[in-house]
Amino acid sequence: MSSSAHPPAASLAAATSRALVARGITVAYGLRTVLDRVALTASPGERLGLVGENGAGKSTLLRVLAGIQAPDDGTVTRPAHVTYLGQVPDLPDDGTIRDAADAALADFRTLETRMRALEHAMTDGDEAVLEEYGDVLDEYERRDGWSADARAARALAGLGLGDVPSDRRLSTLSGGQRSRLALALALVVSADLMLLDEPTNHLDDAAVDYLERALAEQHGAVVVVSHDRALLDATCTGILDLDPTLHVAPDGTTSTGSARYTGDYTAYLDAKASARLRWAQARDAWETAYAEAKAVVTNGSRQVGHQGYRAPRDNDKFIGHFLGERKDAAVSRRVRDAENRLARLADHPVQPPPEKRAFTGLVDAAPADGVLVSVRDVVVAGRLRLDALDVTADSRLLVVGPNGAGKSTLLGVLAGVLEPDSGTVRRQRRLRVGYLPQEDAYADPGASALAAFAAGRDAPAEQWRDALRETGLLHPRDLDKPVADLSIGQQRRLSLARVVSEHPQLLLLDEPTNHLSVALVEELQEALAASRVPVVLVTHDRWWRREWDGATLAL
Repeated sequence: MSSSAHPPAASLAAATSRALVARGITVAYGLRTVLDRVALTASPGERLGLVGENGAGKSTLLRVLAGIQAPDDGTVTRPAHVTYLGQVPDLPDDGTIRDAADAALADFRTLETRMRALEHAMTDGDEAVLEEYGDVLDEYERRDGWSADARAARALAGLGLGDVPSDRRLSTLSGGQRSRLALALALVVSADLMLLDEPTNHLDDAAVDYLERALAEQHGAVVVVSHDRALLDATCTGILDLDPTLHVAPDGTTSTGSARYTGDYTAYLDAKASARLRWAQARDAWETAYAEAKAVVTNGSRQVGHQGYRAPRDNDKFIGHFLGERKDAAVSRRVRDAENRLARLADHPVQPPPEKRAFTGLVDAAPADGVLVSVRDVVVAGRLRLDALDVTADSRLLVVGPNGAGKSTLLGVLAGVLEPDSGTVRRQRRLRVGYLPQEDAYADPGASALAAFAAGRDAPAEQWRDALRETGLLHPRDLDKPVADLSIGQQRRLSLARVVSEHPQLLLLDEPTNHLSVALVEELQEALAASRVPVVLVTHDRWWRREWDGATLAL
């Protein structure tokens, strides 16, 4: 076996044509720039995860890469075969599952038909026919056309649609079934570039396990937007962070904007932690240099003309004057140098790393004592049956179970927003409960975010502005927006801000990671680990469940 550091030109050109290359991608909505000169590359076999805060432009970038949305500036070079799957599946209402599968396999049918025609034409020995046949066969094999039908069957089964009849009309599928069908068909296509936006929505653990295996087998490049940290860790070979923060490289150089990290999600977390440490060190070094230069300017200015020498005798007046002038000149040079350093440092400041302040209230909160909520023989017809549960001041409880087992119902009962049909629920008097339901609901969607945050509280809404701003969970420009105009992620942040600001003595969190960025989820998870506030948690987040160090209740 031999290898070459320089592949043949034809092979290199083919590999390049199947790569994704984006340069200087810039997109603005009105006065707000969401993507600022973003660059990325993804070659065949690479799987790149896009992460960033809500509103950082992840979905926008995916649409630009797919060619669905034109950037304001920048260029994109993409392969010929591109599959894009947005968060809302683009499936027709007419036709059946079989029709949709046949449409996904149409490319392979076309290639097969062309190969048969060329095989018949090859009897003439035409070199052009032989060359075209080789090209068609190469694409068919590269995209694994031989197993396309079997791959379609595996994808449907792996994503939980194996028992759904193939003649089922698409219009009769649920939203979750439509999403899973669209994902299965995207995997079947085996494109040179696959672009996926939150593909784990509507998937159970078994389906996500299948998706991880299927993505690892894709021959082309994959770019995926996902809040599923376990998926990013299992499949990605690189992470592109779109948060427009300061990045400090290992060599100490700094830059702003997006940054790419090599490796899986675990490697990304390690690299981010190292970068944050370097950032803090760079800030410390800047502060030290600034203080030292300022001290030289302040002290040096006082020294000029004040040599502090003994009074000179008549015969050495000239020498004293000469030495004094030399000292004044030296100090003046030091002062000028320090003033120049101050100017350079002021022109290129290193800002301090952003504080993780969203959940400081949880870390600082003091819990109540004893049994907080006691449940006995509770029944909610058709939804929950529980003999006994005591939630105490030191409870850390993860509630697990299949869909329909009553996890959300239990949290509603503990919070007092749902009365059981039978049984007893006792709570401590004046217990402050921070309850985050699975879905965010607001009585008046037309009210501002600030008004929704202050709803039900004693003081006027305007007096809560600072409290909401201090959480950092909503940008100041969004505080006066109607709730209905906020994104789903922003509405989730608003709900979290309200829960945290109530200084809860008990936290009841139902799918708190929904619609949140991975960075904010990491921050929430860290805060709960450091907090003494008892918590009852329901989450589908596999990463969080794997790291859970408290008790587990299986329903």
